[in-house]
This record gives sequence, structure tokens and C-alpha cells, in this order.
Amino acid sequence: MKRSRRKHSPGFKAKVAMEALKGEDTVAQLASRFEVHPNLVSAWKKALVEGAVGVFGEGQKRREGDDALVANLYQQIGQLKVERDFLESRLVR
Repeated sequence: MKRSRRKHSPGFKAKVAMEALKGEDTVAQLASRFEVHPNLVSAWKKALVEGAVGVFGEGQKRREGDDALVANLYQQIGQLKVERDFLESRLVR
């Protein structure tokens, strides 16, 4: 009987990939210990190595984008506050 597909958490994948990077055990040993296919261990290790660049480079770009978004949102809040005050003053008359 075929087993249903398991969904592994990002934390689990990172743990397995870090163990693979250490190189203390073979991929087959890690696959057996964590009960996953050896191809998954290799794929997660590769993804970790390729994604490590993003930790040091892409994070800064993302923060700059977040700053622009926050500035835009503050601008919209200010505009809405002015409109609300204007309408409130017109309602009182």
C-alpha cells in the first residue's frame, strides 16, 4: 500500500540540510535517520546552500522596500485624516 505524502516543516528541512552540510554522516545515513528519501536530503542541502546568499543580500533590499511601503501608508493615513477633519467641520455647520 502506498503511503500518503508527508509535508515537512521548514524547520525540519533546515535541520536535515544542516546535518547534511556538516558532512558527519552520509546522505543515506541521514535519510534513514530522518525517515526521508535520500533525494530529499540532497535537494534540501542544495536549497540551503543556494538560499544562503539571500540571507546576506536580499534582506537589505526587502527592508528598503518595507520602508517605502511604511512611508506610503503614513502618507495615506495623513490624507485620510485631513479628509475626515474637513468633512467633520462641514457636518457641524
